[in-house]
Amino acid sequence: MEAEQIEALFTRADGTFAFARWGRPVCPVVFGVDDATLGVVKGAVEAVCALAGHEMGEMDAELGSNLMLFFFREWSELPEVPGMDRLLPDLEPLVTRLEAAEANQYRFFRFDKQGGIKACFVFLRMDRHLSAVPAHTLALSQIVQSMLLWSDLAFQDRSALAVSGETTVLRPELAQLLRAAYDPVLPHAASDPSHALRLAARIGAPQ
Repeated sequence: MEAEQIEALFTRADGTFAFARWGRPVCPVVFGVDDATLGVVKGAVEAVCALAGHEMGEMDAELGSNLMLFFFREWSELPEVPGMDRLLPDLEPLVTRLEAAEANQYRFFRFDKQGGIKACFVFLRMDRHLSAVPAHTLALSQIVQSMLLWSDLAFQDRSALAVSGETTVLRPELAQLLRAAYDPVLPHAASDPSHALRLAARIGAPQ
């Protein structure tokens, strides 16, 4: 990938560049699925963390679980969940906006003092579109989008995934970018577009 392509993946609709990766092990928990789907989701977390060279844990010392995925039918269910108003700021207005937009997913990040990701909350309203997506594909897509602070425009026109034979996989160029993003030498967060040059250099370097 060229630096310009990488920069676009972290440049938001308002023109600002914002890159962040996890600064601590990812400790997932999943709500609203059966045991089989739970295994698929956790398998996706393991696979993406291994690809990035990032650690996966059982329990975060500060937060317990720091990657929370919620599967449900209607946005109106969220305010009924005990403690949800502490996870999501302005919960009632947010639910109203998501319902009006007929959204089927929402992702919210929290960051540490260095700007790295310390928590991510993923909400999936299982409408007919998401329900038609195979569990492995849906899980892989969501975990990839939770591993970095991608632009809000990054995957509007093209999925992060590709089909290889009968298997759905992360697009190869994004897999390379994910590995580069977790290079220990790089900072956990960056707001200068020149960071894209550093990522591009690592993608082009011999492995």
